[in-house]
Amino acid sequence: MAELVATMVVGPLLSILNNKVSSSLLDQYKVMKGMEEQHEILMRKLPAILDIIADAEKAASLRRGAAAWLEAIKKVAYQANEVFDEFKYEALRRKAKKEGHYKELGFDVVKLFPTHNRFVFRNRMGRKLRKIVQAIEVLVTEMNAFGFKYEEQPLVSSQLRQTGHANTDPEEIKEIINESRANDKGAIVSRLVGQANNADLTVVPIVGMGGQGKTTLAQLVYNEPAIKKHFDLLLWVCASECFDVDSLAKSIVEEAHEKKDDSKDAATSKKTPPDILQNVVSGQRYLLVLDDFWERQVEIWRQLKARLEYGGMGSVVLTTTRDEQVAEIMCPIGAYNLKALEDKFIKKIIETTAFSRFKKAEERPSELVEMVDEIMKRCVGSPLAAVALGSVLCTKTSKVEWEAISISSNICTEET
Repeated sequence: MAELVATMVVGPLLSILNNKVSSSLLDQYKVMKGMEEQHEILMRKLPAILDIIADAEKAASLRRGAAAWLEAIKKVAYQANEVFDEFKYEALRRKAKKEGHYKELGFDVVKLFPTHNRFVFRNRMGRKLRKIVQAIEVLVTEMNAFGFKYEEQPLVSSQLRQTGHANTDPEEIKEIINESRANDKGAIVSRLVGQANNADLTVVPIVGMGGQGKTTLAQLVYNEPAIKKHFDLLLWVCASECFDVDSLAKSIVEEAHEKKDDSKDAATSKKTPPDILQNVVSGQRYLLVLDDFWERQVEIWRQLKARLEYGGMGSVVLTTTRDEQVAEIMCPIGAYNLKALEDKFIKKIIETTAFSRFKKAEERPSELVEMVDEIMKRCVGSPLAAVALGSVLCTKTSKVEWEAISISSNICTEET
């Protein structure tokens, strides 16, 4: 499959990540308690990477090793942005709970990430964060070996430093993404609800590139009222942190107990996690989301599926993955291939973020508006890339600066 990669997006992605890592909300609401060491490492390493990222992007067009390093940085940046979004929303959830006004928040933070138990959250996020930090440390070692040079970064607005998206209203971006994925959501919801009389376990993998919005789409499906009404039990597990049948089963059981407000602990039971899982789902029509599933070992999936098949008629496992081979293992036919976002929605996201300082559309400089279509192509259908580029463009006020970004946003085709 031909995969388009916008190399220039790496710098903006890292800038947004650095802003999220430095957010005062994280400390204020203690969402990273027990993870302080990893947090401090990222706060040191990310600025160091940002210092040389411009030189690395230039070197990537000349040196294959530098290009491969930059691609690795981009993948980690995508993953880390998603992880720190979870920290951010947990902080907002705690803030809203403390102040007693959930509904006033731009995002539905109560529903966005389903697990609210602080102990479960800390363990789950700690594992994710350690993986990110380990990857960053390896890449920093390689960075030093390449000998990239320091280049001064452009100043970032105070609003961008605080929010990661300039003056953009988060609700605006949410509405654009919701609108853009409405057909995808409708198709998957119909498919899941349509399995009501199916005695066999239904598996639906959502497959797509990083930053394309697979998890967001799964969340939209998960929070759809028709889904909540149809299924007896809704479960959400981040599968990327689980490496065997026991850890996967244990994570699902913990989520089920959390949903039922059940104090049972799988660790204290004499039964194995797969046995407990079988009991938990037995006879219940459930929807299980396995987010970011990477496991290619057929036997692991076969063992897990054998226990999940004890669920009630119409039960469904919905997964998100970047790996087509994983999707084929889980479901040889019937994967949902998430297409790149339509240009009109990418354009909306860029305009919303890049021109966030203007209250009215007619106030936007016409020479910059005319350049959006060209910039849009650099995002290759990725909503996260669109937000990243738009966030950089919002700090640029001249046509020359926008042209520099457009020219440096090299798109290359990689055969995979």
